[in-house]
Amino acid sequence: MRVLVTGGAGFIGSHVCAALAARGHEAAVFDVRTDPAADVRDPAAVARAVTGVDAVCHQAAMVGLGTGFADAAEYVSRNDLGTAVLLAAMADAGVRRLVLAGSMVVYGEGRYVCPRDGVVRPGPRAVADLDAGRFEPRCPVCGAELTPGLVGEDAPADPRNVYATTKLAQEHLAAAWARSTGGWAVSLRYHNVYGPRMPRDTPYAGVASFFRSALARGEAPRVFEDGRQRRDFVHVRDVAAANVVALEAGSAPGALTAYNTGSGEPHTVGEMARALAGAHGGPAPVVTGEYRLGDVRHITADSSRLRAELGWKPEVGFQEGMREFAASR
Repeated sequence: MRVLVTGGAGFIGSHVCAALAARGHEAAVFDVRTDPAADVRDPAAVARAVTGVDAVCHQAAMVGLGTGFADAAEYVSRNDLGTAVLLAAMADAGVRRLVLAGSMVVYGEGRYVCPRDGVVRPGPRAVADLDAGRFEPRCPVCGAELTPGLVGEDAPADPRNVYATTKLAQEHLAAAWARSTGGWAVSLRYHNVYGPRMPRDTPYAGVASFFRSALARGEAPRVFEDGRQRRDFVHVRDVAAANVVALEAGSAPGALTAYNTGSGEPHTVGEMARALAGAHGGPAPVVTGEYRLGDVRHITADSSRLRAELGWKPEVGFQEGMREFAASR
């Protein structure tokens, strides 16, 4: 296949291009990093880019929590307007295969079980609780302590920040495109992706990048809250492989299918910071008790659907991946 990879010169996109080539496909890169005219919001540029391709792997996006709500218009423009322009061009060009870089942030908080009330969905954490160091959500019914678990694709969406809201809107746009054109769309809901070529020294990078940058400066990684928040850290090569598997397998026409894309091995942010510091040989992490309002406490994936239906499985283990990431540029 000839596959257009939007954001193909970026962190995940560049690994997707390499994975496509390794499987004998041709990747056509569309990225402002390599061509300032390659703006996914430009209808003329996108129309040219989709001409002659068999499928699109849409990685281009503005990511992370950024610097606050002042970024909202830029997030919506790059992520949602850009996706709408791309899908309109695909509809006109007759391109009917799409793999979208989705995100676990669409869920908000993860899955929680109350010993009395069963599965519950806690609301946003109160500032007063966070200020007092009470980071764990409580049962919204009885106030009891909750047990976090794995969240599945059928969980209701509950985006808690601007970025999350735009990622959910991208899925809705792709689903509408699929229904209208008879095309098929897959959204890979990435969990915390890390690995070589990860951006650094930017407020839009991920937590692993923040920690590595601190270690490179000889500083201790600063861990927010108490460091016990659970995440699923998945290596970028495994994510790239999932994209290729999804492109080759296809999906049901006229609909969007979502797949969680995680390692299946939850780790705390504190564990990740310690593993990275140990691999780097740098100072031990410092737990600060600070917090960001847009963060959720626990979000970890049940990626069994992707494994069962498409035969994908992650290959890079946590410790191995952290060692490689600590040494990578």
